[in-house]
Amino acid sequence: MHSFAPEITLVTILSLVILSDALANRLKIPSVFILLMGSYLIYTYFKVAVPIDLAQNFTTVILFCIPLIFMGDALHLHFSDIKKHAWSIFYLAVVAVALSISVGASLSYFHVYEGLSLGAYVALFAINMATDAVSVQSVLSRFKGISHEIKVLIEGESLGNDATAVIAFFFIGLPWMLSGQIDAGDAALDALRVFAVSTAIGLALGFGFYMLMKLFSNKRGELFAFVVEAYVAYVLAEEMHVSGILTLIVAIVATKAWIDADLDESTAKKTKSFMRTLRMGSIHSTTHERLEYIYEMAKEFGYIAAVMIFFVLAEMVDFHLLWEYKTEIITMFVATTLIRAISMAKFMYFGNVKALTSIRPVGVEGWFILTFSGMKGALSIILVHMIPDSFAYKEMFEAVTIGVVVLSIFVYGTILWTYFTFFKKEEEKRIFK
Repeated sequence: MHSFAPEITLVTILSLVILSDALANRLKIPSVFILLMGSYLIYTYFKVAVPIDLAQNFTTVILFCIPLIFMGDALHLHFSDIKKHAWSIFYLAVVAVALSISVGASLSYFHVYEGLSLGAYVALFAINMATDAVSVQSVLSRFKGISHEIKVLIEGESLGNDATAVIAFFFIGLPWMLSGQIDAGDAALDALRVFAVSTAIGLALGFGFYMLMKLFSNKRGELFAFVVEAYVAYVLAEEMHVSGILTLIVAIVATKAWIDADLDESTAKKTKSFMRTLRMGSIHSTTHERLEYIYEMAKEFGYIAAVMIFFVLAEMVDFHLLWEYKTEIITMFVATTLIRAISMAKFMYFGNVKALTSIRPVGVEGWFILTFSGMKGALSIILVHMIPDSFAYKEMFEAVTIGVVVLSIFVYGTILWTYFTFFKKEEEKRIFK
């Protein structure tokens, strides 16, 4: 007899997406709340709707979903926005994350988590400082009053933040945690090597797929080209033992940047240059109309992939275990929230520093939104799963991470929902000074 487990699981996922969107629109709440609760209830009390053994296929599901989740977010960044806010995004995505992990690791001197080494602190905070683009977009997309600049910072941070957290975890925190010692110089050089190689591969793939897309001109082919590019970039980089996520992000952003350059030139005076000739600038890879279709479909793919991750999260949830580690969970949640709030507050005043005038300051409202847009999600779950079972504190790491993911989505999401629903009802305006 045939097994229809994949078909049943797909029907369940799509039905949950449809239902959550409908209820969210009716109740005026973020759909991620319903998705998270619905995933847990279905997986726990109606397992016939998810007949695939996610525990056995955990790694397969995770690796399948990663490219789809990051592809959609990377496509939404316009190259002109990246150039305009490059230093701001760099601070939020690299400097702030590195400082946050360092501050979190310094808590080891106070023995906040008994028995953990300094390397384990680095790994734990790298896991729990990674933000989730899908959760953030699900919450913020429902609200008016968020300026375009703030949205660019949030999207840019969520992508760069994840890449930084992954490098910090895999190439510094994890080996340090498992071996008990690490050479700081070697670790720094290895991290720089990973960053450089991943970026180079991403740029090469980005240009290659950009040129490939000039060979055809239909929105379905272009969408699938981006999907193939995301998977190729991720798999190739991982096989080369560098960062698949960073390579994927760079590749998609690079392809999109060259496409943006084509489209921008079509509405401006054309100028001859070596780079324009090299990339055959007179032949466009796509159009504004087809890009809108690609954006929407990529967002839906990422949404469905996120629901699959939520089902994996539901499989990992054990309320008895969460209660046992409630102190550790609350400690991590409060610590990461305070660290994020302080780093965002520092960013708020960066523009007043003469040497850093390119980093634009935000008002109190901008700081508030940036602080509570730091929701955790898929990547945190993926990273904690990558810890070997032989690690003595893996159970605690999983409990803390799951607890922080759930708390960040519901607590941060509720705070933002309350603010935009009851205290800020005016139309969109600029938040930057």
